[in-house]
Amino acid sequence: MQKHRLIGIACHNGQVTGDGRLVLAGAPIGRAGDVSPRLREALEGADVVAAEDTRRLRRLATELGVEIAGRVVSYYDQNEAGRAQELVEVLREGRTVVVITDAGMPGVSDPGYRLTRLAVEAGVTVTALPGPSAVTTALAVSGLPSDRFCFEGFPPRKPGERARRLAALAGEERTMVFFEAPHRLASSLAAMAEAFGPGREAAVCRELTKTYEEVRRGGLGELAAWAESGVKGEITVVVAGHVARAEEQDMDALVAQVDRMVAEGTQRKLAVAEVAKGAGVPKRELYDLVHRRSATP
Repeated sequence: MQKHRLIGIACHNGQVTGDGRLVLAGAPIGRAGDVSPRLREALEGADVVAAEDTRRLRRLATELGVEIAGRVVSYYDQNEAGRAQELVEVLREGRTVVVITDAGMPGVSDPGYRLTRLAVEAGVTVTALPGPSAVTTALAVSGLPSDRFCFEGFPPRKPGERARRLAALAGEERTMVFFEAPHRLASSLAAMAEAFGPGREAAVCRELTKTYEEVRRGGLGELAAWAESGVKGEITVVVAGHVARAEEQDMDALVAQVDRMVAEGTQRKLAVAEVAKGAGVPKRELYDLVHRRSATP
């Protein structure tokens, strides 16, 4: 029986056409055995395979016993803009292009977005071969709430930019998922502890699905101290969202109490200190809230 080849095949309303087709292929994040039969088929049948690292692709193909008959080209961060233009022309010719990154789904903190956008604008069929994802895998094993979450990618490298980004997320109620390089993990966790509080629950997931997989759970302060000794491998960090403490739930009433005391002649700082102490809430937090409310027209 002739092997089915995914070359220039697209379905529209049940009809097969010869239009070009962009296939975003999810690569295993650890073990080659996690790939699907459809990925094998796509690699064998593509006209062009655009790989983030062509050497890794060749190793994966060897492990899978797959022969890639089409042209293999590099497609990584530094050449993505120019290569995407070339590949969209290939798609316009009615050919099939498979995009595969080192691990996970193209476009998720990996090359793929630019080409996908150009293909959509060109009216080319875009589809995906789903595969393992470090984002959802880490979320699942973290033990943190997974009903609502957001993916924040890599935190900024510069300390100031990172601090501002994390400060903006301090009130985020959804579980947050980050990627981070191992040599920046300790400083990032320390910055998260500063922005979210050292007791905020988190999980550091290292080498997911690989031989030396490790999931370290605890407060951000504790995890930052642990990471100081050095951590290796692919890292995904999952951080619990902000949950209002019971004493925070009626902050409006505390602000109103401060306002009354100020109206009666008490200095704002003294009023905030007294109310915060009585309610058991951080003085700085109450002061910032009072200041924001007073500045609002």
